[in-house]
Amino acid sequence: MLPFNECTLNQLDETFGLTPLPLNKMPVLQTWLDGKHDISEQERAYLLIFQEYLREHADDWNEQELSMNFIGPVFALIRFDYERKFTLFAGRMLKGTVEGTEMGGRPDGMIASGYREPRKPFFCFQEYKKDKDPEGDPQAQVLAAMLAAQEINEHRFPIYGCCVRGRLWFFTALQGKEYAFSDGYLSTREDIFDIVRILKVLKQMIIEQVRNEETRNQS
Repeated sequence: MLPFNECTLNQLDETFGLTPLPLNKMPVLQTWLDGKHDISEQERAYLLIFQEYLREHADDWNEQELSMNFIGPVFALIRFDYERKFTLFAGRMLKGTVEGTEMGGRPDGMIASGYREPRKPFFCFQEYKKDKDPEGDPQAQVLAAMLAAQEINEHRFPIYGCCVRGRLWFFTALQGKEYAFSDGYLSTREDIFDIVRILKVLKQMIIEQVRNEETRNQS
C-alpha cells in the first residue's frame, strides 16, 4: 500500500496522469472560494480570541497543540455535523484503490458521511506546524487522500481539501484528473474571516451534495 505521507506531487502527477491547474482554470475551486456566507458578530468575537492566542503561541506550539488550541476551535465554531448524516472525523483510516494502486493513511481530518464511523469522504484536511521545511509534503498528502476519496465516491462529484502550513491555509479541489490549490490565507490577519467563510460555504455545499445523493438513491 502506498502511504499518503510518502507521496509527492510529482509522484502523484506522473503515476495517475494528473494535471495541476492555476486557480483561475479550476471553476469548482474558484466557485467555492468566492462563495458568500455570513459571519455573526459573536463568531467574529470568538475568532479574534482564537487569533490572538495563535499570535502569542504559533512559534511554540507543536502540531497537536496547534490543532487543539486553534484549528479545532475554528472547526467547532462551524459545527460540521448535519442530522447525523455527516460529521468531522480526526485521525481515521482512509483507504482507496486508485488505478490499481492501493493507497491509505490517516488524514488529520476529514468530513465524511456517517455518524460514528466515516463512510464516504467529502473533504480532507492535513496540518503541518512549521511554515518552512515540514516533514513530508502537505499538499501531496492531502491530494493523495482526496484521490482515495474520489474513488470511494466513484467520481460522482469534486473532492475538496485543505492543508495548513503554520499560519497559512491552502484550499484545494480535485475533479477527475485535474486539481488546483489556492493561494495561502494567513490566519493571523484579516484572512481568518475568509477562512471561516470558506469553511461555512463548504458545509453548505456538503449539505446540498448529501441531499442530491438522497434524491439520486430514491429515483
